[in-house]
Amino acid sequence: MKNYLLLGLTLCSAVVLSGCKSKESAYRQAYERSKAMDNELTPVDPNTVPVPVDNNDNVVVTPITPKENTNPGGADDSDVRTIPGGVTLISGEPLRAYSVVVGSFVAQANAEGLLKTLNGQGYKARIVKTNEVINGHTGWFRVIASSFDDKASAIQSRDQLKARPEYAGAWLLYNK
Repeated sequence: MKNYLLLGLTLCSAVVLSGCKSKESAYRQAYERSKAMDNELTPVDPNTVPVPVDNNDNVVVTPITPKENTNPGGADDSDVRTIPGGVTLISGEPLRAYSVVVGSFVAQANAEGLLKTLNGQGYKARIVKTNEVINGHTGWFRVIASSFDDKASAIQSRDQLKARPEYAGAWLLYNK
């Protein structure tokens, strides 16, 4: 009798617990709906957009002149930053002009953990401290994976690091 009771309780538990699973298809449908809403283009009402015309009601077309290439080497300036007040080296070799920053921490212990990881991966990592106030915290510890005298080498290193998911937010620090 106890065996049948135990068997019955086991079967009931299995049925109840298996019914609590979430359906992946429901999540997939919600994701697809959200993606479709993001991709929808809103039509532009021509009556609300001013179109320049001349005295004969001809549309005036202004030619677009290409922007002058101020960066002939093709180097990407989109995420080159400077830190007001500069930085203080905490550990590692001295900084050069361009450095690749891969982490920012309030706690020095967290920065040191990332430093050990990077050193284990063959980088000559460094930790610097800033006097910046961000989100109410002063004195951020930035972890630098590599540092270079020339910008092109720094960009190449940054791009290699950004290709890895754990360093996708890597950016360049220009140290004056």
